[in-house]
Amino acid sequence: MEARKILEVHNLKKYFPITAGILRRTVGHVKAVDDVTFSMQKGETLGLVGESGCGKSTTGRLIMQVLEPTGGKVVFEGQDLTGMDREALRKIRPHFQMIFQDPYASLNPKMSVGALLAEPLLVNKLADRKESLERAAHLLEIVGLRAEDRMRYPHEFSGGQRQRIAIARALSMNPKLIVADEAVSALDVSIQSQILNLMSTLRREFDLSYIFISHNLAVVRHISDHVGVMYLGQLVELATKRALYTRPLHPYTTALLSAAPEAKRGPRKSRIILEGDVPSPSNPPSGCPFHTRCPKAMDVCRVSRPKLQQVDADHQVACHLYSERETA
Repeated sequence: MEARKILEVHNLKKYFPITAGILRRTVGHVKAVDDVTFSMQKGETLGLVGESGCGKSTTGRLIMQVLEPTGGKVVFEGQDLTGMDREALRKIRPHFQMIFQDPYASLNPKMSVGALLAEPLLVNKLADRKESLERAAHLLEIVGLRAEDRMRYPHEFSGGQRQRIAIARALSMNPKLIVADEAVSALDVSIQSQILNLMSTLRREFDLSYIFISHNLAVVRHISDHVGVMYLGQLVELATKRALYTRPLHPYTTALLSAAPEAKRGPRKSRIILEGDVPSPSNPPSGCPFHTRCPKAMDVCRVSRPKLQQVDADHQVACHLYSERETA
């Protein structure tokens, strides 16, 4: 039986206008996300990695419809979210939720935890007040807190506990897809592992799918089934976790992995130092976006942008090194 796709992203773009002058005329655009395409199966976790400013968080917000795309489509279980009116989107939104990086900023400090968890149920008229508060207590127990914690306020919890509350709130609507944007990056390493293990357990128990956004390659390796690598708003490599970490193809991915810390003993792999700074997304280079820093850049890289292409059954890459290999 063929696995069912839960999400398809087609040629997704988000350009933020740059304005100048008294009349605030548009003089350019910041290409935060530039023609991203991928899909994921129900029940899997897709990790998105890359340096700060590569567009991974913006991609997550576009999928959630927090931001309106400049172009492209987001298809959730066969329904095009980008073509929906507000009412239709409101009805389907409970099925996809988001966990943010800073749980304290995403939790209203004036509301008790019980009220925070009950609010989505009340707003969507899925339960009355008594039922929603009972559901809140149950959700707290699911994420490893106590039912009586529903009477407390966000400031009374530690960072890791607040993130558990944020996870409980995401679960309150029985979602099918959760977008986790740097969900553990603000936590201590020991707490990170607890939250990752919790998310893995919840995925199995509730048949969840995750998009896990992070700059930490070790964290992404721990939780993901597939990994997408982004650079300057574009997806440059997409593969299964095993394929990407054992045989990275794109020079950017190779450089990222060479810089990641290793826990195992023995000789370290040589680190690849990338020269120069990341170009501005308001003025990206022509051709391949990575060619200004790539140690393997060729003439074609400066004039032609490579497309994401299938190299192996479990591996896609956007690099002229593999285009040349196919045509040779």
